[in-house]
Amino acid sequence: MAEIRPFRGLRYDPSKAGDAAALMAPPYDVIDDAGRAELAARSPYNSIHFILPEGEGDAKYPEGARRFREQAASVMQRDDAPSVYVYHQRFTIDGQTFVRKGLVALIELTRFGEGPVLAHERTLAGPKADRLALMRACMAHLELVFGMFSDPERAWERTLDPHRGAPVLEAEFEGVGHTLWRVSDPAALEALTAHLRPRSIYIADGHHRYETMCAFRQELEAAGNPEARWGMIYLSNLDDPGLVVLPTHRLVHDLPAVDLPAVLEAAAPWFTVEEVPLPTDAAGMRRALATAGAATFGLARPGAGRLHVLRLRDGFDPAAAGLGSLPAALGRLDVVVLHELLLERSLGITKAMQEAKTNIYYYKSTEQALAAAAGHDDPAIQLVCLMNATPVSDVRAVCDSGQVMPQKSTFFYPKIPNGLVFHDLRPAGATDPA
Repeated sequence: MAEIRPFRGLRYDPSKAGDAAALMAPPYDVIDDAGRAELAARSPYNSIHFILPEGEGDAKYPEGARRFREQAASVMQRDDAPSVYVYHQRFTIDGQTFVRKGLVALIELTRFGEGPVLAHERTLAGPKADRLALMRACMAHLELVFGMFSDPERAWERTLDPHRGAPVLEAEFEGVGHTLWRVSDPAALEALTAHLRPRSIYIADGHHRYETMCAFRQELEAAGNPEARWGMIYLSNLDDPGLVVLPTHRLVHDLPAVDLPAVLEAAAPWFTVEEVPLPTDAAGMRRALATAGAATFGLARPGAGRLHVLRLRDGFDPAAAGLGSLPAALGRLDVVVLHELLLERSLGITKAMQEAKTNIYYYKSTEQALAAAAGHDDPAIQLVCLMNATPVSDVRAVCDSGQVMPQKSTFFYPKIPNGLVFHDLRPAGATDPA
């Protein structure tokens, strides 16, 4: 069962820290050096100063803790009562406006496969070690994991919305409108926890951060910290009309050679192939890759001006294709058949190479991927694989199966920024030793 509870969030005080948009930062793993510098210049209190602290090697972790504790003491406030934070993101895609609704709370930390929290991606050791060192130094959960639950009737909204009051944060950041409300009504919070208790929680984004909190739980329990069992999480409804998944495209680079005709010939037993002009925009790509359900993706040689659309044949038998060991939830997914049948078999990009990103770039921007396909990007790119978005129903099926998808199979848009609320793992009123 999923155990959710409110907490006394640590938040920026706008009267001291200033405009909320100047304090926010994207997830750490999508920020390059130039992006970090730009964010840091927006405000001395921008959360990037402790999310991605400066310093060489391990020295950056105590520096991050110093910056976080300085800000916590000077420009942040800890709410006076346990609360859940209702969070809306308003955004526009192709002229249509969406509002994704969710909440920030604490969740009881259980390892993947040992409780109600389920994963759909494999994690790597490096990012977890980095985040654990920062978490340990700061003694706080600074970043939000993105989880999902199923609530077709959207009852959670009716439980909390009457108690929202005035927003505690409103900002426009990276083209998205962000609004945060605090709910502290005890009866409403009790009803919410009871409502969510029987549900599974599906991790949409932040697998590494979640596993890091689980690892830190063990350290905190050994030290007798009463907050050890709990980690901070953002939860949205699988059935929310504002839940949007965008594709992540694959770009093959720096192989000795890529023979596209040979790749297409090898794929012929499993896919139909249609050659069309290369689309010029995202809407055109979606039309070219439109499907009634069969796995579909496109392959383009940069600069050729053509797109080869591959669709899984009717009656495709995963076992006959050598995929019989995969569960039904995976055997017909576009990202899986692309990775297993083409990238690995035809191009020799092994799973280890895929995990290390040795010969694959991952582009979330369809416009950037199309530019690469048109030949206007890195000349080392040899093949562009244009993808459809993975349906949320497929993500849920994979989670329920206990299996994982290839890396970067999903892109839940928009990302959850840093700077909304933090979970301090030190007791209220604790100070640093002299």
